[in-house]
Amino acid sequence: MPKQIGNLTLYSVDDLHEQLGLSKMTIRAYLREGKIRGRKLGVKWYVTEEALREYFSIPPEGVPTEAKKSKNYRYVVKGINDLVSEQEECDTIEEAIACINNQAIISLFQVAVIDRSNDEIEELVKARDFLERHQPA
Repeated sequence: MPKQIGNLTLYSVDDLHEQLGLSKMTIRAYLREGKIRGRKLGVKWYVTEEALREYFSIPPEGVPTEAKKSKNYRYVVKGINDLVSEQEECDTIEEAIACINNQAIISLFQVAVIDRSNDEIEELVKARDFLERHQPA
């Protein structure tokens, strides 16, 4: 059952599992990858109703919305585990692509897409997926 805090409704992974019929593992993966925007409080993930509306109104991947085109982002290419502690901040998509392409094992990296206006992570993308989305064919 969703938690109500004032006028804010928070959905847990269990709530989404019951209501959407997706596995809990899938929902957690979507949250980690930034497909669904959520926040972790302690050990539990929570998603707002607004984040769910955003998720279901997003066009297919690779088709940027006008809002995303107009926002000013920075890109942080970083290792996904303790074995790879490298992290590099890039100002453009082209710089992020070059940084990823300089890595020996691309699968050990991810890209955090950060909105410069509020320093919030908009999306966390696997490096390979980032390349597929942004690198010219």
